[in-house]
Amino acid sequence: MSDSIIDVNKAQEIIDGGMKQAQEVLENNQAINELVEKVQAKVNEYPLLTTTFQDAKDLFSLIKSYVTKEYTEISPKVIATVVSAFLYLVKQKDLINDKIPVIGLLDDVAIAAIALKFVEPELKAYNEWKEKQVKEAA
Repeated sequence: MSDSIIDVNKAQEIIDGGMKQAQEVLENNQAINELVEKVQAKVNEYPLLTTTFQDAKDLFSLIKSYVTKEYTEISPKVIATVVSAFLYLVKQKDLINDKIPVIGLLDDVAIAAIALKFVEPELKAYNEWKEKQVKEAA
């Protein structure tokens, strides 16, 4: 992606730049719930993001489980990385305006892809934990 409008390094810089705000949001249950709702709405609105965020429902569930302390077997840095990416997805000033067809979502897709790559092993562990919880409850 280095020759495209936004490269991997720029996407990582954006995520890293949002870590402090992400940590602040994680300390406020109402703020995290509102953020997740906004990201869910944006993902539903743009099919390109839905494709990138194939695991979006699991990510939303992971964040909520972490915030409620139901699932804490995850690095706070991983959670903050996902929240930082979410913050970028819903903020009003993108590198590329979302209203520009297809191209407008490239920065969002790059940010989402970096966050997903970072969280992928943790998301897999979370899903295994969830499956175990369901089996034990049955």
